[in-house]
Amino acid sequence: MNEIVLAEYDPLWPVTYESERIYLLSIIGKWNSGGIEHVGSTAVPGLVAKPVIDIMFGVKSLKDSLPAIDVLNNSGYLYSDYKGDVMHWFCKPSTHYRTHHLHLIPFDSPLWRERKKFRDVLRTNPELVNEYTNLKKALAAHYENDRELYTEKKWPFIQRVLKIDSEACL
Repeated sequence: MNEIVLAEYDPLWPVTYESERIYLLSIIGKWNSGGIEHVGSTAVPGLVAKPVIDIMFGVKSLKDSLPAIDVLNNSGYLYSDYKGDVMHWFCKPSTHYRTHHLHLIPFDSPLWRERKKFRDVLRTNPELVNEYTNLKKALAAHYENDRELYTEKKWPFIQRVLKIDSEACL
């Protein structure tokens, strides 16, 4: 079962991210190219979220970062071939109870830029945060056991936010 449980924003989420960022650099830092970003709902103050820290780790390419999969698998992360054409995806500590999602994504790829933009627009727009919170709560109530449908139904909102000129929001 993939029950969707949302939590109110927790100011410890950025602290948890920072601790994991340091850990990741210590074990797979040699594959880092361009940075590491806290993305997803836990990266936006005031936004409700599934309490899972999403980390986007920039790599030169998916091919060049293949050896990092074994290192991460031996360091508490579980690899899944989810969206394997655009990222290496991991969760931690298990598939049933997740505290972290790790996305090894080619730095400055379209997906990298899209995820950063979505986070940055939300960080600068409290009205959108409120709207997204309400949408997420309604979807979680309606699709409480279907993570895939919950995610799919958020996509029209995400697309609308991505069309916003982020420079105008800063």
